[in-house]
Amino acid sequence: MTASETPGDSPRVRPRRRADAERSRAAVLDAAVRLLAERPDAGMAAIAAAADVTRQTVYAHFGTRDALLDAVADRITDQAMAAMDEAEEKNGSALDALLGLQDIGWRLFERNPVLLQLGSTRAGADADRARHEPVAARLTRLIEKGQASGEFDPAPPATWLVAAVTALSHAAGDEVRADRMSVEEAATWLRTATLALLRSG
Repeated sequence: MTASETPGDSPRVRPRRRADAERSRAAVLDAAVRLLAERPDAGMAAIAAAADVTRQTVYAHFGTRDALLDAVADRITDQAMAAMDEAEEKNGSALDALLGLQDIGWRLFERNPVLLQLGSTRAGADADRARHEPVAARLTRLIEKGQASGEFDPAPPATWLVAAVTALSHAAGDEVRADRMSVEEAATWLRTATLALLRSG
């Protein structure tokens, strides 16, 4: 018997408790995604109220607000990847698929301004890089496809082009964070710079 069990616990009760805890965690995360899209500065108490649970319950699932933000970012990333899968199936050319990938990212960024708060700590930056790994893999595949088809300049290594497009994306995001550009302006100039980079040569 573990420290969390009582003498009256049965094998049937323990899975039910775990399922209840998972449903509670999912409810908190769903509420956080909705509320933070409207109020990026919402605190744990407001999120608890939106989820119809106590603040203690929120802290039991997510020990800090940063931990909750990371979970929200993971949920948004999952949504983005699903949308990118669908878009890539519809777009025949590598260029259309790559620009579609950027558009999906910007739409999610615009709908979820809380993403601006991520990466402010070293742990947050590490988590943010990990979330970008599947996006980088997809970008590599699309650039290699575009080079093979003649859509993109075949001379530069694909890995360099991936790094350059990624750096441009981060620069655009930084401009939005610094309030020097709107999301729409940053998205437009990122597209222009991406086209110039991939088609040069």
